[in-house]
Amino acid sequence: MISDAPVLQQSSEPTESAVAPSRLSRYARPMLGLLLPLLLAAGWEFVVWLGWSNGRLVPPPSRVFATISDLARSGELIRHIAATLWRVGLGFAFGVIAGTLLGAVSGYWSLARRLLDPTVQALRAIPSLAWVPLFILWLGIFETSKIVLIAVGVFFPVYLGVMGAILSVDRKIFEVGRVFRLSGFAMIRRILLPAVLPAYVVSLRVGLGLGWMFVVAAELIGASEGLGYLLLDGQQLGKPAQIMAAIVIFAILGKLTDWLIEIAAAPFLRWQDAFGRAKAT
Repeated sequence: MISDAPVLQQSSEPTESAVAPSRLSRYARPMLGLLLPLLLAAGWEFVVWLGWSNGRLVPPPSRVFATISDLARSGELIRHIAATLWRVGLGFAFGVIAGTLLGAVSGYWSLARRLLDPTVQALRAIPSLAWVPLFILWLGIFETSKIVLIAVGVFFPVYLGVMGAILSVDRKIFEVGRVFRLSGFAMIRRILLPAVLPAYVVSLRVGLGLGWMFVVAAELIGASEGLGYLLLDGQQLGKPAQIMAAIVIFAILGKLTDWLIEIAAAPFLRWQDAFGRAKAT
């Protein structure tokens, strides 16, 4: 007993000391993603400061952030961000609902897939700007046409992700469910949903990215506020710093909303024993 006590004490010390590095690495990984944009921004600021470029067409970060500060002080920035977030949020919600329902039906039911999928694939090839004049004629220049356009952009990746994930589920897993005599609902809940969920999360992230792209086209439809309007106003008035400021805000908001999807999906994907998760721990 006396000889075992030091051994137990020594074995517990590495586990306690390993907690601090793991916490540091958890916070260091997100900060590492900021390294490249910060280096690029600092490099361009240094180039303009040395006089190698006048920074007229591509303003340095200091001028861009000064423009953002001016917009924030005047209250315009919050108004434009709120309008764009509202449109992206509603369009994303409608696009996800439609894409999930039709993708699930097409993936689970072969007859529906033969009926729906060729038409959806043909519509997917239409550029986003081609929908703009049609939606103006159908829905006018108000909020409805903008939200529908964003929903169209979100719909296609979600539809493809759900349908493709269902079709890629291993048939042997279903056979195991039949051996255990699972009901149809239990088969979906215990087998189909866990198998589809990782690909579904990826499709949501891709759909959200397209939603942020489509909102620019949507805010060209007679908008008087929004980040897309801020881009167009900067182009018409010859303000490259304002254009760059809108682009930077688009990038920040896009990354934040994508991060929110990752956080929301993380509790449902803890069961995964994937290569990427093994590298991250």
